[in-house]
Amino acid sequence: MIVKQLIVGFFQVGCYIAGCEKTHQCVLIDPAGDEERIMATVNDLGLEVVATINTHGHPDHTCGNRKIAALTGAKTLMHRLDDEYFSSPAGEAMARQFGIEPSPPADRHIQDGERIEIGDTSLTVIHTPGHSPGGVCLYGENNLFTGDTLFVGAVGRTDFAGGSLDTLLESIKTKILTLPDDTIIWPGHDYGVSPTSTVGNERKTNPYLAGLS
Repeated sequence: MIVKQLIVGFFQVGCYIAGCEKTHQCVLIDPAGDEERIMATVNDLGLEVVATINTHGHPDHTCGNRKIAALTGAKTLMHRLDDEYFSSPAGEAMARQFGIEPSPPADRHIQDGERIEIGDTSLTVIHTPGHSPGGVCLYGENNLFTGDTLFVGAVGRTDFAGGSLDTLLESIKTKILTLPDDTIIWPGHDYGVSPTSTVGNERKTNPYLAGLS
């Protein structure tokens, strides 16, 4: 799998290009600003965007959806629980509080256990509520794109509407810490001592995960 990490936009979101080495198809995970730079990187890699996937619906992670759709024609995918909330008046109000135009509704809903095909490779959807009700991680070829569920040395905040620390830690315990220790973690923000980590390293060093294993 081709993986390229870009830190984009005002909110410094971890955007990822995840692609198939054979077919040169790719998806964009949380393209949240700097859309021209994202697409220039896609073109430099010789890839074709077939979908945008949002790890969750918070506006700092979805603010590039409209422009990317216009530039590529690719469909936007999100879990139903977040899409419904962030398409509601309350969700759109949250986007405006961030100073962001609300994202259009998703074109398709994804669910836990679903495999999203990208040429000859794929990403499996892992529903990890807690940061938001419809938050997901995406797992493929030993790579785990965690959005704001898990950071390097920290976890996502839970004080937004629909957040729950207990739910978040249960998601991490049952859905992430069960993966192989050498699984590479690609987080939704570069808040830690390094831009990426592994499940094993977070199990050992992340203070929020103490006692979860």
